[in-house]
Amino acid sequence: MPKAPINGIEIDYQEYGEGEAVVFCHGAGGNLLSWWQQIPYFSASYRCITFSHRGFGHSYDEPDGPGMKSFVDDLAGLLDHLEVGSAHLVAQSMGGRTALGFAVENTTRTRSLVLADTTGGMGEPDVERALSEWRDRQDSSRELAFRALADDFRTWNPDLANLYVQISRTNPPRPQIAGVLSGGPRGADLANLKVPTLFIVGEEDSITPPHVIEAASAHMPGSEVIRVPGCGHSVYFENPAVFNFEVGQFIAGAAAPGA
Repeated sequence: MPKAPINGIEIDYQEYGEGEAVVFCHGAGGNLLSWWQQIPYFSASYRCITFSHRGFGHSYDEPDGPGMKSFVDDLAGLLDHLEVGSAHLVAQSMGGRTALGFAVENTTRTRSLVLADTTGGMGEPDVERALSEWRDRQDSSRELAFRALADDFRTWNPDLANLYVQISRTNPPRPQIAGVLSGGPRGADLANLKVPTLFIVGEEDSITPPHVIEAASAHMPGSEVIRVPGCGHSVYFENPAVFNFEVGQFIAGAAAPGA
């Protein structure tokens, strides 16, 4: 499996296909393996790049390393290493912090932005407040990998639910990710971001529910929100047919001449 020397560590990554680059940024319950249902679909038309954030998969962080504080710089370094000038970014949960942060700092390198079950960690007070109030009412004692799937999905797809958990457990002991859902870009950084943006959220998402995503979208003029019935916090995994179709249509539109 290839590794890229980035910012003092080796980033674990894979790439498939040819064409415009699409980079997939996984959530806190995953790593580059998470996108196994997206790669066959998108690699038919695009150059697909998956990677494990530092501290996840085989991208081992340094002792007392920067952890998520380096996620944006790590992504920039990976694209430089792969000689990718610009890319479409598809992010899940924690990966939204990476993708939105990158888009704000590297607007000309971001062709489009998909934020799946995530606010991108934006620091707008109303979004942070809505998220905090929601989380205070939820049971957070269960392992994240169990909370990230809708109850019906676990009931009717126990094999896939188990796979989801096992992918999560291939990670090293969980790094410190406190604040990953908040404290990020806000204000003019969002309002002036001229990047086509799509939010996708499961109707049964118990971690970043639809009303929080709607609040986040309001701070990004022109952004769209798609709510997917029957899904929890991982639409990409729970209903890949809908996820792949909607994201594929969005990326194609963003890539079209004159878009």
